[in-house]
Amino acid sequence: MGQSTEYFIVETQAMPEIIQKVVQAKRLLETGRASTVNAAAQAVGISRSAFYKYKDAVRPFNDMLHGRIVTLQVVLRHEPGALSALLNVFAGTGANILTINQNLPVDGHAVVTITAETSGLLQPLNRLLDDAREAPGVLKCELLAG
Repeated sequence: MGQSTEYFIVETQAMPEIIQKVVQAKRLLETGRASTVNAAAQAVGISRSAFYKYKDAVRPFNDMLHGRIVTLQVVLRHEPGALSALLNVFAGTGANILTINQNLPVDGHAVVTITAETSGLLQPLNRLLDDAREAPGVLKCELLAG
């Protein structure tokens, strides 16, 4: 029989420095401030092998139970199909859209806020953001929270 996994809540200052740095590197990757594991590891002062050794075993408390929830703010051109093109980016990525809020168009563009749960994401979050920015009709796309 396999050994069951146990979880603990530990204050940051009680954790070994390497674990803290792995969490920092993961944040850099998730927010797009680092585009590769190598860049993230170098930025926080650890080796790639240390990152890979601990990356799946450590995550912030707010990510623990139901995965990660992110909120994106997107500015779309006011044209037919712009929202559909954006939503097509999400389709097939494994992200689960929880809410969509679209404001009325003003001066030819509309602000759309999307909240999604990303525990099942099949690609890095920064790739989803990049693909959303490239979608037809998208003028701007930024991560608001998550």
